Amino acid sequence: MCGIVGYVGDEDSAPILLDGLRRLEYRGYDSAGLAVHHDGQIGVVRAVGKLRNLEKALSQAPLAGTVGIGHTRWATHGRPSEVNAHPHVVGPVAVVHNGIIENHLQLRKRLADQGHSFVSDTDTEIIAHLVALELENGGELESAVRRALTQVEGAYAIAVISTSEPDTVVVAKSSSPLVLGIGDGATYCGSDIPALLPYTREMIFLEDGEMAVLRREGVSITKLDGTVVEREATHIDWSPVMAEKAGFKHFMLKEIYEQQRAMEDTLRGRLDRESGDIHGHEIGLSTDDAKAIKRVYLLACGTSHHSAIAGRYYIEKLAKIPTTVELASEFRGRDPIVGEGDLVIAVSQSGETLDTLEAAKLAKAKGAKVLAIANVIGSAIPRMSDATFYTHAGPEIGVASTKCFTTQLANLLMLSIFLGARRGVLGDEERAALVEGMARVPHLMNDVLVGTKQLVANLARRYNHARDVLFLGRGLSFPIALEGALKLKEISYVHAEGYAAGEMKHGPIALIDENVPVLVLVPKDSTYDKSIGNLQEAKARDAQVIAIATEGDDEVAAICNDVVTIPAVDEVFTPFLTVVPLQLYAYFVADMKGTDVDQPRNLAKTVTVE
Repeated sequence: MCGIVGYVGDEDSAPILLDGLRRLEYRGYDSAGLAVHHDGQIGVVRAVGKLRNLEKALSQAPLAGTVGIGHTRWATHGRPSEVNAHPHVVGPVAVVHNGIIENHLQLRKRLADQGHSFVSDTDTEIIAHLVALELENGGELESAVRRALTQVEGAYAIAVISTSEPDTVVVAKSSSPLVLGIGDGATYCGSDIPALLPYTREMIFLEDGEMAVLRREGVSITKLDGTVVEREATHIDWSPVMAEKAGFKHFMLKEIYEQQRAMEDTLRGRLDRESGDIHGHEIGLSTDDAKAIKRVYLLACGTSHHSAIAGRYYIEKLAKIPTTVELASEFRGRDPIVGEGDLVIAVSQSGETLDTLEAAKLAKAKGAKVLAIANVIGSAIPRMSDATFYTHAGPEIGVASTKCFTTQLANLLMLSIFLGARRGVLGDEERAALVEGMARVPHLMNDVLVGTKQLVANLARRYNHARDVLFLGRGLSFPIALEGALKLKEISYVHAEGYAAGEMKHGPIALIDENVPVLVLVPKDSTYDKSIGNLQEAKARDAQVIAIATEGDDEVAAICNDVVTIPAVDEVFTPFLTVVPLQLYAYFVADMKGTDVDQPRNLAKTVTVE
């Protein structure tokens, strides 16, 4: 998830573009850059890291000109570096891009065979080459971009300028956001409303498969096939602070709502629904490698540890490999028996978690193969690993992780399907059904979110004064119970504990009375009957029982005080759905208590110290 801006007008463009990027920096902060028209040339300044580095570079090499584009990057292809930073320039063309080009490897090979050379590792540079090539074939910049995009598969929002038309910015969109701003003698574009609000409140939202030409006098919009689109501007009445959060009160709530998009971005290019398989070239394991794995270790901390517990279930069920989950801090504190033949999976949203990094280094030094699952390209754990299977959640501002957790689950499930297929223990029919089911999960998650939000808010209002809360689950619901309890503790400062439901009678049941809400996860899965028994045990001790259950489950509804339902899905997909109401519950309780939801006390987003 990156941020792009564009400007065409009579004012100096660099300060406007830089201000827009500043308002979009939450979308990416690996690198940033500007490209500006001046005296028949395109001047480019780029810098690695936070936006302040670009500001410093611009102070040393100012860009003059009234037409330009800018970009702040969240790396998806190619590690953060100046050469991988946008804008990318090929001949007379400069391009900025947000999204993932799925067929970039095929396009890169074709262009290389035609004599093109590349200076970056990014998929975006491919677009710049294609547009430059089409310009050589004749026609205006608009038609060159149109022809280039017919060759591209994947998600994109792009802005393009060319020395051939110094008064024009051409933009296009498919599965990535792009907003146009209409000013007085100026036009703008941006990835999100905040970038444009200081300059105009009149905005047009591009739809997928549309492109637009921006000039001082206004914009013209067409579909990619050339059909003219007429669309009136919408007046946006938002404050700048509200706009940064897209109208949400907190970043955490915004990020809960972003999970459908984050999941789609993480699955994109990896699910092959036609063949019913997983594209696993990033995983770095051949079929022979997969067959040779004797054991899997999952190393993680905090929320990532909860996703790893679910990952153990997935790997053992689908790939039939003995799997151990380790807290990275404990693993590195002893002399673990790990070595050749072991696959160590280091799970960390930031890729910088110190305990996980050091544990993975220890495992690698002992001869194990290390695979990283991380959300930040070029971070420390991916750099030291043998391969990395990135999530594509985009920047997560709220300290309490939500979308990074569910995208980690997605990668662990995809990895398990990949390994099971290559080890010959997962049949073609079951594999295809899992791939097809995964493709539907993002939409189902959003259905649960929209369908349960008000009910969960009401439950939070009813129970937010509870001093102790228990979360219970079995099987795949156990790590979700742990995650639900952690979320509540992190942001509302309520004492909450997650337990494997079968362990309740071994101690935790002593805590239960009429003042203790007990959230029980009882989807219709292989553990259902036993979970019902645990639910009844809690109810018999006067607990206020809230169930997360499958739609139409009358048995659960008859026992519990309250029920939140999810659609019926295959057991492996239940965590993606059951976690959403728990995220909402934690959020609403914290908001009602008035705590700092996005930056809870004593916590940091990334733990890089002992």
